[in-house]
Amino acid sequence: MTDAIDTRTQSSAVEWQRLRLWPVVGVAILAIFAISIPNLLDPFIRHDDYPALFAEPGWFWNKTLHEGRWLNYVWHLRGFVTPAWFNFAVYQVLWAVLASALAVVAMGRGGKTWFTAVLALFILVATPATLISLWFNTLIPGLALVSLYAVLGCWLPQRTLRALLPLFVILSFWAYPTYALILLGVCLMRTERRSFRDLTGLVLLFTASFAAAVLLTYALNWQVHGVFGVPPDDWREATPAGDLAGLVANLPILIETFQVLMVQTSYNYTPAVYFHLVILAGATVALIRHSPREAFYLHTGLWIGMALIVLQVLKLGVLAPPRTFIFAWVFYAVIVVRAAVALSESAGLPGRIARNLTLLTVICYLLLTFHQYTIFRPWQAETRAMAKWMETADAPVLVYGDVMTLSSGEAANIHADLALTFRIRQLTGREIILCETAADKCLEMEKADKGLSPLRANVVTQEGQTLLRYGSN
Repeated sequence: MTDAIDTRTQSSAVEWQRLRLWPVVGVAILAIFAISIPNLLDPFIRHDDYPALFAEPGWFWNKTLHEGRWLNYVWHLRGFVTPAWFNFAVYQVLWAVLASALAVVAMGRGGKTWFTAVLALFILVATPATLISLWFNTLIPGLALVSLYAVLGCWLPQRTLRALLPLFVILSFWAYPTYALILLGVCLMRTERRSFRDLTGLVLLFTASFAAAVLLTYALNWQVHGVFGVPPDDWREATPAGDLAGLVANLPILIETFQVLMVQTSYNYTPAVYFHLVILAGATVALIRHSPREAFYLHTGLWIGMALIVLQVLKLGVLAPPRTFIFAWVFYAVIVVRAAVALSESAGLPGRIARNLTLLTVICYLLLTFHQYTIFRPWQAETRAMAKWMETADAPVLVYGDVMTLSSGEAANIHADLALTFRIRQLTGREIILCETAADKCLEMEKADKGLSPLRANVVTQEGQTLLRYGSN
């Protein structure tokens, strides 16, 4: 079985260095900053990403036990703080580098610059990547690690790249477990001579590396926390399965996982779900006809990742959020663009349709990503206004009402009322008291005679909007 469009041959590291990586990186960086403009100068931060911004390891400590994020914990120990806008810019640049390196590796030495740039942009606008970018302070080291491996994939010989795979899998697992699947994707796309034997060996190497990462995490938790494993935190409401009946009982959670994935990947536009599925199916058929081994390699990586997530959901009984599927979009994008390359080898309607559909998808998602980053602006503006109001006095600040009902907070899906507490601390360096969840402390501050009357903010509903309103008494 031969590949008509498999341009990869045995090549030296010097030959791989001739790949036009950095021009593609330049295009990707310009694109990522263009679509990130609404969130760039004052980026939105998820509430549990603030400890990384403040470099406070104590707040993150429980995630070492419940999520195994040991690399991220070390990052919290760095001892210095940089502005949120700077961290977000660094994160986005790293994502642009990763998308570009993946595109260069996937296209090979003979890849045309136009297709390579389009693939980089296709990966760049991945919906899971946009969703996970709101934890940018925490994920900088993990993304840097994966980006480094992808860049090395452009230059290093295949044997050296695979020799480094176990180390990178273990370290990336301690940042975000599904990052390891992107590393597998680099190796699958970088393969020079494809065969069933080679694929089997690579899959076994990855499986052993991933298993080692899991066992090392379990062992580390046992040594530090006295628990051999990574037990889900209580808020996840896990229903671990101990037998076949338990696995079956968790099927509704698995179904919900993929329903949420489809909805959020399409930005709540149902027809887009079917569009993606049809495009993936069509691209797969085209790629099988022109390059069956490449199709087999790419789908192997995609379905290994899917199988790992299915196993986790059924075994632990927890919902896997859409952001964990970042690897799936990478494989999807590569399959679609490589199929477009195959169909474009000969002049005709199929090639033009494939190129136009690919370009249309990229343009649409560039616009959708830009819009997605705009939904956080009302929350940022409202909290900045509150911070400015707090400058009127050094008195304690009491917030009455359910912060979670704020219209700007609902639009931004703030997840927890701590989002306001951390946000105000970011802007002012001061603490506030949420009376909805700390009523006793609020009452104590009201009765305290410290020479300064507390400042009061109230959650009120006016003209269909729930807003923060301020008053001194």
